Amino acid sequence: MTAFQAESAKFMDHERQFVRRIYPLRLLGVVLSVICVAGVLRVNGASWPVWTALFWNGIFWPHLARWLALRSRSPRKAELRNLVVDAMFGGIWIAAMQFNFLPSVLLAVTLSFDRLALGGPKLLVRAVIAQTVACAATALVCGLRFRPGTTMAEIAMALPLLVAYPLAISCANYRLVSKMSRQNRHLAQLSSVDPLTGLLNRASWEEKTLDLLRRHQRLGIPAALLMIDIDNFKRINDEYGHLTGDEVIREVAGIIRRCIRDVDVPGRYGGDEFAIVLVQTGVETAMKVAERIRLSVLAGAPDGIPVSMSSVSIGIAANENDMNDARAWVKRADIALFEAKALGRDRVAIAH
Repeated sequence: MTAFQAESAKFMDHERQFVRRIYPLRLLGVVLSVICVAGVLRVNGASWPVWTALFWNGIFWPHLARWLALRSRSPRKAELRNLVVDAMFGGIWIAAMQFNFLPSVLLAVTLSFDRLALGGPKLLVRAVIAQTVACAATALVCGLRFRPGTTMAEIAMALPLLVAYPLAISCANYRLVSKMSRQNRHLAQLSSVDPLTGLLNRASWEEKTLDLLRRHQRLGIPAALLMIDIDNFKRINDEYGHLTGDEVIREVAGIIRRCIRDVDVPGRYGGDEFAIVLVQTGVETAMKVAERIRLSVLAGAPDGIPVSMSSVSIGIAANENDMNDARAWVKRADIALFEAKALGRDRVAIAH
C-alpha cells in the first residue's frame, strides 16, 4: 500500500466514524419522534397509510441512512444529506399532525439544534428549507387542516422526546469535548517535550526556568543551573554514525533523569547539550549532583563506545538577583562549562 492509499484509507475510516457516531443518536431521535407523532395521529384518527409511513420512517430509515452513508464515496457528505432528509421527514410529520402546537414546535426545534451542532449554520439553513418545503407540500397535497390544540395525552407522548433526546445529545457532546480535551493536553505535552530524550525542549525549559528563577529570587531561595555538554560528540557521530550519537544522547538523558529529583527541571538545550535547574539547591549540593552525573556517564557508556568519548563537562551557576531572564542564567553557567572544557573536559566547574 502506497502512502497516498494509506492516507486515503485513514481519511475514509475517519469519515465512517462520523457516520457511526450519528447512527445511535438518529435511531434514538427517530424512535422518540415516532412516539410523539403517534400520540397526535391517534387523537386525529389518521388513516392506515399514514401509520404505515410513520412506522417505516421509525423502523427502516435509520438503518437505511447508515447503510447509504457507509457505502458512499464521501460518507460525511452523505450523512449530512441524510440529516437534511431527517428534517424533511420532520416537516412531513408536522403537517400530518395538522400543526398540533407543542409536538410540532418540539419536532422542529429538535431537528434544528442538532443540525446546528453537527453541521453548523449552513446545514441548519438547508435543513430548515427542506423541512419548510416538505411541510408545505404535504399540507397542500393532502389538504390537511390546522389543529393547534394539544391535549394532555399528546403532551405525555411528547415528553420522552422533550427529555431524553436533549440528554442524549448533551452526553454525546460531553464525550466529544472530553476526548478533545485529552487530545489537546496530549498535543501540548508533545509540543513541550524533546522527542529523542523525553526531556523538555529548549523553549519549554526556558519558560519554566524563568518562572523558577523569579520565584526563587522573590523568596530568596537558592537554586543552581547545570549546563552539561557531551565531550567529543562530533567524533562519536563521525566514527560511529548518527544513530549511535542519538543513543549516546538518550543514554545521557536517562542518567540525568536518574540522578536528579522529580522537582528539578531537566531539558535538552540543543544538540548534545543539556540544562538542569536544581530547585532549592546551593552550589555545594549542585556540585555533588554534577559529579554524580559525570561519574554515572563514565560508568554507563553505551556498549561499543570508548569511555573517553562518552564523558561530559558540566558548568554550574547559582541564581543571582541581577539575572533578568533564563538566558542570563544560562550564560553564567556556560562560562563555567567553557572553563571545564578548557581544563581538559570530563570535569565540573563553578561560575564565580
